[in-house]
Amino acid sequence: MASAEAIAKLETKAVAAEKLIQLLRQQISQVKAAQAGQGSGGGAAFSQEIVQLREENSQLKSDVETWKAKLSAAEVTNGKNVFCAPAKSDEKPKEVKAEAAPTAATEGKEKKVKADKPEKAPKEKKEVKKEDDTPVDIGRLDLRVGHIRKASKHPDADSLYVEEIDLGEEKPRTVISGLVKFIPEEEMQDRMAIILCNLKPSKMRGIMSEAMVMCASTPEKVEIMAPPAGSKPGDLVQVDGYTRNPDAQLNPKKKIFEACAPDLKVNDTKQATYKGVLWTVNGQPVTSQTLVGVQIK
Repeated sequence: MASAEAIAKLETKAVAAEKLIQLLRQQISQVKAAQAGQGSGGGAAFSQEIVQLREENSQLKSDVETWKAKLSAAEVTNGKNVFCAPAKSDEKPKEVKAEAAPTAATEGKEKKVKADKPEKAPKEKKEVKKEDDTPVDIGRLDLRVGHIRKASKHPDADSLYVEEIDLGEEKPRTVISGLVKFIPEEEMQDRMAIILCNLKPSKMRGIMSEAMVMCASTPEKVEIMAPPAGSKPGDLVQVDGYTRNPDAQLNPKKKIFEACAPDLKVNDTKQATYKGVLWTVNGQPVTSQTLVGVQIK
């Protein structure tokens, strides 16, 4: 950075240059006046002197501009006000153009956003209508035959079994059931059952349960619902009069299973029913072992 002393010297030189220019202008005026008074005889000498003075004047002007530029640079560097105002530039038109460009781009983006919004809305409305139009009945439940390959007690819950169930899929599913108090562990091995397959998976004491075993149930006794003899894993449960159209996954907020549950019952002949209509697999009824007139849960 330039020192204060250097700036003071520059200011002094600039002022001296301005005074010298004024003095030269006065001399030129005096020469012109003398030339006019003396006539044409001495005109050549005076003309030569005027030319010389003009050359000196131009040189001095150039020197003054140079010193002004140096002084301005020094003042800017030291944080002082500029001694001489800078020449005007064409910066304003450039700023206007720079502002105009993003405005046009912004308008283009806004048009694109407005054009995209109407395309998404109709799709969402159509999907909602399809869900609302589907009746809430047993046809929404994905009931299938499953083979309980093995079952063991949950490591962190005394009342739960962890079961491995074959549903005719690529991999068996893990299912958690609260049957320890009702069914001995040895009776849980290698047996057929009816499984509700489209519940939302949920963790039970740290293990994810991917389905539910359907049982005839009372507070004192629980029995696993049995498919007819000859059934295979993955065979579908049908109910006459109700189109089988299960959701991929039941939405817990819709409470579809809860709406159907009161009508899932075992009749007086140990057969599973929905609103009095039999559950069947390959045309044969699903049954309990001994319980009658109870709910299926």
